[in-house]
Amino acid sequence: MEQNDARTQYTHPHLPPPRAPFHLPTWATAPRPQAPPGIYRQHHTPYDPRTATENETPVGPLLLRAALNVAVGLFVYLEGVSLIQGLLTTLGLTNTSSFVVSLLVAAAVNVAVIILVLMVFGRMGRWGEVWRRWVAPVLSRTVTDVPPEPEAAPVVDVWAELRPAGEVVRRLESEPVGDVDYVRLHQAWRSVGADPAGRQEFAAQVGSRGAAACAHPSEQRDLPGGRAARHDLLVRQVRLGTAQDVPKNPATHRNAGFALDPALLGTSLLAVGPAGTGKTAVLARPVAEALCLQALAGAACAVVVGAADADLGPDDWYDVVIAPGDPSAPYGLDLYGAAPNPDEAAARLADALLPDELASRAESARTSMQQVVGPFRAAYGRYPGVRELRGLLAGDRDGWAELAEQLQKSGRRPEFEADLQQRERMHGRVDDPGALLADRLALLDRPALAAGFSGSPGAKPAFAMRALEHPLRVRVKLPERSHPEAARMLSRLLLGQFTQAAADRADRELFAGLVLDDATAAVDAQTIRGIQRLRGANAGVVLLLRTLSDLPEALRAPLFGAVGNRMAFPGIAPWDGRLFSEAWGTHLVRETAVTHTPDTSGGTMRRAGRLVRKALSGTTAQTESVTTRDVERHRWSPSDLAHALPSGHAVISLTSVTGEQVPPLLVDLRH
Repeated sequence: MEQNDARTQYTHPHLPPPRAPFHLPTWATAPRPQAPPGIYRQHHTPYDPRTATENETPVGPLLLRAALNVAVGLFVYLEGVSLIQGLLTTLGLTNTSSFVVSLLVAAAVNVAVIILVLMVFGRMGRWGEVWRRWVAPVLSRTVTDVPPEPEAAPVVDVWAELRPAGEVVRRLESEPVGDVDYVRLHQAWRSVGADPAGRQEFAAQVGSRGAAACAHPSEQRDLPGGRAARHDLLVRQVRLGTAQDVPKNPATHRNAGFALDPALLGTSLLAVGPAGTGKTAVLARPVAEALCLQALAGAACAVVVGAADADLGPDDWYDVVIAPGDPSAPYGLDLYGAAPNPDEAAARLADALLPDELASRAESARTSMQQVVGPFRAAYGRYPGVRELRGLLAGDRDGWAELAEQLQKSGRRPEFEADLQQRERMHGRVDDPGALLADRLALLDRPALAAGFSGSPGAKPAFAMRALEHPLRVRVKLPERSHPEAARMLSRLLLGQFTQAAADRADRELFAGLVLDDATAAVDAQTIRGIQRLRGANAGVVLLLRTLSDLPEALRAPLFGAVGNRMAFPGIAPWDGRLFSEAWGTHLVRETAVTHTPDTSGGTMRRAGRLVRKALSGTTAQTESVTTRDVERHRWSPSDLAHALPSGHAVISLTSVTGEQVPPLLVDLRH
């Protein structure tokens, strides 16, 4: 069984795992061999093609074949030696008075026959494989009278990389240091680089605070309440399960631990499965936990979005908790994401407000929103609140007059004169998108939700998506029960803002990850294009869907093409399985076809015998013909995905940011 890096194995999905003593040198020096994407590297045994081929041979037939070849080889040896010696005697080659010569001839005959037997019957009986699999291990475990002295374990300096910081590093050797501390300190040291001032500040921090130096702004050094998954922060992996030993899985991954890391999440992941299959418990929560741990280590920022009752970790895991509709929530949401470009912010907000069935009016809606948001920001130096924006879109004459007056005072009215005039001309027309946007904004302009958005009276401190350059942990609790349509709009807005802000970051050193527990309403054409840009921005999203049928048909294939990792849970519909099957393609399979045909060979006597046999037994004599050929078959057929996946399992294909691909894997997510 694999060793856990810092905690014992998780035993229950709703209880924290029991603590285990953490030994830093053991964890830091654990073997982590290079492996294909998706393999949990800590204590992993690399795939050996020769050993794998040997182990594929069943034990019974192998030993039986070896024993039969031993018996036949012994018989051939005895008979061969007798035959050769008799032949030599007949030819008179052994009639010599020298005993030594006779002995040498007999020895040469025996050696020649033994070599011949070993070459022929040893190869047919696979004696070499039997020796490697059973005889050699037994001999290597033979206990001698004097056991060998154990070799002294090599002394490894786990702080060697930090030694240039000076003698202050010695303090770390005498303090308890966790895996988060270890990774965070090394991350901070690498970020300093060769800057002398930065090195001095790092040394001062370590000298004064020890293992707590360079801590996360929350001062947390681990997640409160323990961890629910197995993590290896040194290579930033979270272990989700075990790849099964089945022919459909690549040989390199069979029986190996399955894990995700930023190199895979950077191509984004789409998971589809009906409610109750454990998408949140076995995928969303562990990935959210991994991103939060990496944020504490100064290597990532996490945004986790889901319903208020979704099990995505306690609030103590997060630095910012946003819960529209909950008066006790300490933070609100910036509807514009603090975007520096008002046209960009307005377009994203307009896309989020429109439902799927009105997507055809998206362009005119964006223009109408920009005609209001841009002038307002120019006039007041801020973005409008929900009620202010709703009034301007709905045609509030007093609001327009006040806005025009404020623009006049700021000296910027000429720049936005055309926008304001166009907005006034469109107001009242049947095709005016402003009235539609105002009606949609009314769903957010509720007393219970108003304080949760920036710009509203009594608004809370607002989180803006532009803060992704910092190692923040953000949890957004959507009001799906009390305000379902508002929750749908907010999920669209958050996904759109994330793809936009992550791609526009100036500093992309931190991995930016978004986990969206229910992405049914969040996916549109704009966000799909945004997801494609995340691969080169050190960012990625994890999208969970109950069924692809909830998406417009025109978005399903583009969404599959935008993400690099696709995951199917048990119980998906056959029409959903068809998209997975087509995306995963086909491969060559060797098929054997057996054909039985009536036997018509032979002469009169043989035919008469077959007639008698048929009269007595009632069966017709047949000949058997065997045909073997390579044919193309789906890696996973829609029927297999819909009906053959066992509970607690999933099939997932992987693509890393470097382009490495792994065919679909059947993974047991319970171990």
